[in-house]
Amino acid sequence: MDFAQLWHDLAAFVAGTPRHGLLLATLAAVVLGMAGGLVGRISPPLGRLVRLGSTLVLGGIFVLVVLQLARFDPHFDMALPGIGLPEQRVAGGETHIPLSDDGHFWVRARVNGVPASFLVDTGATLTTLNAETARKAGLEPREGGLPVMMQTANGPVSAQIGTIGELSFGSVTARGLDAAIAPNIGPANVLGMNLLSRLRGWRVENNVMILEPHHPQSKESAAPAD
Repeated sequence: MDFAQLWHDLAAFVAGTPRHGLLLATLAAVVLGMAGGLVGRISPPLGRLVRLGSTLVLGGIFVLVVLQLARFDPHFDMALPGIGLPEQRVAGGETHIPLSDDGHFWVRARVNGVPASFLVDTGATLTTLNAETARKAGLEPREGGLPVMMQTANGPVSAQIGTIGELSFGSVTARGLDAAIAPNIGPANVLGMNLLSRLRGWRVENNVMILEPHHPQSKESAAPAD
């Protein structure tokens, strides 16, 4: 076997692979498992130890992937509201939201006191809740209101309009916020421009979305604010 050529080909493959941490870790774990098989021919105990290390790494990667995907499932909102998302923080009255690994900005919020994750979509006019989040938050369609048609990745869907009593995250609190209740949008919730337009301003700097409310809120504050 030409190990020099094998190493060259492997290096070329890695160089052409997107620099994603989990992907590179998976590749390293697979290579480690293959190395364990080769080492095991010479020293079975050492080979088993190397393969065990590979298995543990792959198991850890699997757990991380599950936690990343958990935010798309509303059943995880109550148990795991913050796992799998970058840490949002408040600095100088502004809420800072780092870009997630999936290329989106995600907010960990409370809707009428119920934990829920929201994808920030500056192209969406209305904030939108899936049916499960709306049910948990006690959000009901407005009486006498007409359904609206919304365009999603899966095509147009019909949604009812309700009013959120309070939606809060970081230093931001919005009360009396209109929201669409769309049972066919999937498990994700969407934070739309009708909330962002209430802010003093928002911007993106170095892959961090910065939201500046007119009246920054804290957990201890009960004063109405947007």
